[in-house]
Amino acid sequence: MRSGLRLGLNLGYWGTGDDASNLVLAQEADRLGYDVVWVAEAYGSDAPTVMAWVAAQTERIGVGSAVMQIPARTPAMTAMTAATLDTLSQGRFRLGLGVSGPQVSEGWHGVRFDDALGRTREYVDVVRLALARRPVAYEGRHLTLPLPDGPGKALRLTVTPVREHVPLYLASLGPRNLRLTGELADGWLGLFVSPGHVGDSLARIEEGRRAAGHDGLAGFDVSATLPLVLTPDGAGERGDDAVAAAADPVRGYVALYVGGMGSRQQNFYNALARRMGYDAAAEQVQELYLDRRPREAAAAVPTELVDATSLLGPRARVAERLAALADAGVTTVNVTPFAPDLGTRLAMLRGAAAALEASGRAA
Repeated sequence: MRSGLRLGLNLGYWGTGDDASNLVLAQEADRLGYDVVWVAEAYGSDAPTVMAWVAAQTERIGVGSAVMQIPARTPAMTAMTAATLDTLSQGRFRLGLGVSGPQVSEGWHGVRFDDALGRTREYVDVVRLALARRPVAYEGRHLTLPLPDGPGKALRLTVTPVREHVPLYLASLGPRNLRLTGELADGWLGLFVSPGHVGDSLARIEEGRRAAGHDGLAGFDVSATLPLVLTPDGAGERGDDAVAAAADPVRGYVALYVGGMGSRQQNFYNALARRMGYDAAAEQVQELYLDRRPREAAAAVPTELVDATSLLGPRARVAERLAALADAGVTTVNVTPFAPDLGTRLAMLRGAAAALEASGRAA
């Protein structure tokens, strides 16, 4: 069954010298009718400040965090931030959450990276409780509010969000985390999503949805971020060399995640690449990256892996891939244009919008 597809824009991290260009991209996406613009955080720019900046200078587009890190804030602070951003943006905010990884959680935030599932469940429970403007009283394994041996009392959020329900998304990769996402969230933030493999992830999400009493994936936003390299029409667009050339700007990004986002013992993206059938390549990329040879790691990334998880080539080829993603169950495709200059990135945003129309899958 065909699904209606929306476009989003993922701007990633800020503070690297492209802030003015990123704002122009967000404003162009707003003008083009894109559904949402996402921003990220790791251990540089924080997401809420950037979201407030973007929301203040756009009119219609949704503004979301992909992600706000669970170990970085108490759930009460996350609820305060979400309510404030929803109010300032007049109901355009989307709360994306994720546990990050052990290096950031323990090295940057000083929070143990253990029982990620349990921590996420309790965290979301408290955020939901606070955003519902109910007294925050909670007893869990990881969270107890108020503390039982002090003067604290169960408080109620004093800010009223514009909407009764602020959409909450989770970023997840492993089977158990995907099932939890279906159980707890309104949407999934997926990376390295391909039409041929996303079905396995959606099956786990649907399990969680049904366990929570929902009607499968109905009303659930399957929101996938894909790199975008749009090339001119009609110039050898079907050839392997043309696809490899379009993949080249993205190889370093893939190598960073598959090779460098974690340790040899624990890298969720490396494990995902292995599940997708790239076991040998994933091992080689990781070894090279952790050996501080990032260029060689990027060169070792298979073109097929980049192509499967990106939008590469001329408009017609991108339209075909968008149609395939929609038919596989994706409901929002968040593009990240890979180009050295702002003008080309803007052209790619316009081209992606035209490709979606041509795909026949636009929501």
